[in-house]
Amino acid sequence: MRKIYHLSTCNTCQRIIAELNGGAGFELQDIKTERITPGQIDEMKAMAGSYEALFSRRAMKYRSMGLDKQDLSEQDYRRLILEEYTFLKRPVILIDSEIYVGNSKKVVAAAKSKL
Repeated sequence: MRKIYHLSTCNTCQRIIAELNGGAGFELQDIKTERITPGQIDEMKAMAGSYEALFSRRAMKYRSMGLDKQDLSEQDYRRLILEEYTFLKRPVILIDSEIYVGNSKKVVAAAKSKL
């Protein structure tokens, strides 16, 4: 399976998709208009190793909700990502049985080399 979870309004996501042959051969899911399902987040967690690995602390709501002052559990991370799409670290790229989370140069380069 080849899939990219992204935000269509995010310039960084769009740039990375362009670097990955414009998303050709991938199923693209805009997480703002097509919400992540519990099954999808559980599948991502199985590949990434934890819900925390999928969680973005850069989301504006992270501090505004006071989450930076809380000790969050794995179930908290899961619930928050399902409730609010901005908490998913983006993009999430699935290529066969591998997952690439986030937009760091190292992660993007690893995804490109897998192709």
